[in-house]
Amino acid sequence: MNSVWIVDDDASIRWVLEKALTREDMSCKLFSCADDVLGALRDCQPNVLVSDIRMHGDSGLVLLEKIKNEYPQLPVIIMTAFSDLDSAVSSFQKGAFDYLPKPFDIESAVELISRAMGEPKKIKGLNELTNRVSMGNLLGSAPKMQEIYRVIGRLSKSATTVLVNGETGTGKELVARALHQHSPRSERPFVALNMAAIPRDLLESELFGHERGAFTGAQISRKGRFEQADGGTLFLDEIGDMPFELQTRLLRVLSEGKFYRVGGVMPINVNVRVIAATHQNLEERVAKNQFREDLFHRINVIRIKIPPLRERSEDIEHLAEFFLDRFSKKLGFEKKVLSPESLNAFKEFWFPGNVRQLENFCHWLTVMAPGNRISLTDMPDEVRSPARFSERNTDTNRQLEGSSKNETESWTSLLSTVVKKKLESQGNVSNNCYQDLLNDFERTVYAEALKVTKGRRVACAKILNVGRNTVTKKIQDFDLPF
Repeated sequence: MNSVWIVDDDASIRWVLEKALTREDMSCKLFSCADDVLGALRDCQPNVLVSDIRMHGDSGLVLLEKIKNEYPQLPVIIMTAFSDLDSAVSSFQKGAFDYLPKPFDIESAVELISRAMGEPKKIKGLNELTNRVSMGNLLGSAPKMQEIYRVIGRLSKSATTVLVNGETGTGKELVARALHQHSPRSERPFVALNMAAIPRDLLESELFGHERGAFTGAQISRKGRFEQADGGTLFLDEIGDMPFELQTRLLRVLSEGKFYRVGGVMPINVNVRVIAATHQNLEERVAKNQFREDLFHRINVIRIKIPPLRERSEDIEHLAEFFLDRFSKKLGFEKKVLSPESLNAFKEFWFPGNVRQLENFCHWLTVMAPGNRISLTDMPDEVRSPARFSERNTDTNRQLEGSSKNETESWTSLLSTVVKKKLESQGNVSNNCYQDLLNDFERTVYAEALKVTKGRRVACAKILNVGRNTVTKKIQDFDLPF
């Protein structure tokens, strides 16, 4: 029988996990502190060890480090109620199989422990980061944010090129800075450049620098962003707006590690990690010949998708509290507190500007709200006014209106209409109408099921009566945002 050891000074957590694992035919041994575990390991070892991160005596990270030094093959899962990036990265740096944020879903916890039994770690743990850094507003405990923390943790010893996708204001640069700060290049420069903010005719010089006399006004030689970032990280924001003719030069630098300044004749070698970001769909731009396909594949080694704020509304309270606290200290005001009504208004708001818009609202409230408790009447007009909310959500309203009009019309009738139009438009020409409709149907079913289960794949598999691997495959096949 598979054996799991659980280490937590909270008896209720030990009890819950023991009951859940016992139902899955796993034997459990319970510990309340790290010292007892180290003593027991001298006699025998479990298949998996699950430890809390904060306990009396040695912490879970200290225990993890000791275990990985003496028993490197033993998979260790770290539990933490402090769902931040530092905890995730520290766990991976010290060799954890994975980490489990509290409060956790029991089914997900059991699934993770089962996976650890089948995939034991083969390498020794790594040393903890020597540089703990503040992550600013890269906050959140929503499942989608936890996935981002995991990716950053797994990439913490890598210089792999990364593409960050996300709407405006979601925090793409914060993710890029986190990747840099938790990497071997953290002591070297982090240089950011917004491709959409630089005039087209100056962008080449901005990227690669220029020699004296290269063009009118070039009175001195100047290093470009690639040279400034040598040994570190270059963050190219809104890379989808990069002029097509410059994309060839960027591709060459990425493949060869060298370039020429504007007007230069000597090659310059650099060692730069590139992190690119965009709010655009680069696949569509490639199809329209607006973005080079070879460059897209070069930067799309690892892709991180940042969810919009409306898809992680459970983080709004935490983020708002963080921003209100920060602005009160920065501006010298008494800290403002959201009333339940005002917090609920925030959670129902669409936030087209995402986290940046929430930050701006909190700045405004810190200055403009008359008391230290923010009521609904103190909120910005667009948050508390349904009319303004509707203006911000034109597309969504259209969908809702269409749904209302067709409430009495069966979905099969609508399907018949769509099929008829598709077939008539194609005539007798062979087409993929049947497969296209199947794909549309599956994409819709899985997307809605994942929304209902708040992105939990195990729960989605249960309500659809399919395997968890099937859900994962459909998410990948249809590029669903979960």
